[in-house]
Amino acid sequence: MKLDYHVHTYLCGHAEGTVEESIESAIAKGFDEIGIADHLPLLYVDDPSLSMSRDQLEFYVDTVQGLKERYRSRIKVLLGIEADYHPPTLDDVASMLSAHPFDYVIGSIHIVGNWIFDDPRELKRYDGLDLDRFYIEYLESLKAMTETGLYDIVGHPDLVKKFDKRASVDLAPHYRSLLEAIDAAGMCYEVNTAGLRWPAREVYPEVAFVKLAAGIGVPVTLGSDAHKPDDVGRDFETSVKIIQDSGYTELAAFEGREMRMVPLRP
Repeated sequence: MKLDYHVHTYLCGHAEGTVEESIESAIAKGFDEIGIADHLPLLYVDDPSLSMSRDQLEFYVDTVQGLKERYRSRIKVLLGIEADYHPPTLDDVASMLSAHPFDYVIGSIHIVGNWIFDDPRELKRYDGLDLDRFYIEYLESLKAMTETGLYDIVGHPDLVKKFDKRASVDLAPHYRSLLEAIDAAGMCYEVNTAGLRWPAREVYPEVAFVKLAAGIGVPVTLGSDAHKPDDVGRDFETSVKIIQDSGYTELAAFEGREMRMVPLRP
C-alpha cells in the first residue's frame, strides 16, 4: 500500500492548492490512498494564517466527502484532520471532532504554554531557552495527548527540532515512555518528511525513535505534511527506507476511525 495521510490545503492559510489538485498529484504518483488532513480550527489563537475558521470547517468536510465519492474508482480519499492538543481548549476540540465523520485524527502539538514554537515568527524565543527541559515538557505533553482518547495518529513526534535547536540529554527514556503510551492507546505515529524541508534536515521523528518504536511494536504510518500539491508523497523514498530498515513491513491505515494494517509498498 502506498499512502500519504498528512496533506493540507489552502484553507489552513499557510498552504496552497485545492483538495482536488492534491488528489490529482497523488494519482499521478501512483498512490493507493490519500488522506486530506488540514488543521482543525485553532482555538488558542485568532490567526487566519494558521488554520481554517470554524465557519470553514463544514465546507472542508463537505468538499473532501464529495471528492471521496468522485474519485472512488481512481484512488481512495480519506477525510482526516490535524487537531491540536491544547488542554484549555480540549472540550471544544472534542466537540468539533465528534460532529464530523473523520476517518482519522492526527494529534499534534504546536504550542507549549503560550508559545507557538514552530512558527518562524516566534523563532527568537529559542534564545536562552533550556532546550533539554523544553524537549522533555513537549514529549510529556504528547504522552498526555495520547491519554485523551481523541486522536488516532501522533503527528510529527519530534517537531521541536524543526529549527535544528537540539536537546543535549538522552531522550530515549522519554521516547520509550511516549511510545508505550501510544501503544496502550491503540494509536500509531507518523513518519513525516516535512522536517527535511526545514533546518532540522531530517524526518520527524528521528531514526532512533523509529527503531525503538519498531522494537516495541508500535504501528507507523506515513505523511508528507504537504502544503502544496507537488509535495504530496515528497521524500517518501527516505521515510520508507527508514521504516523498512527499522524492521517494519506494514503501515497503519484508517477508515471510519478504525485502524488496520496494510503491506508497506515503496
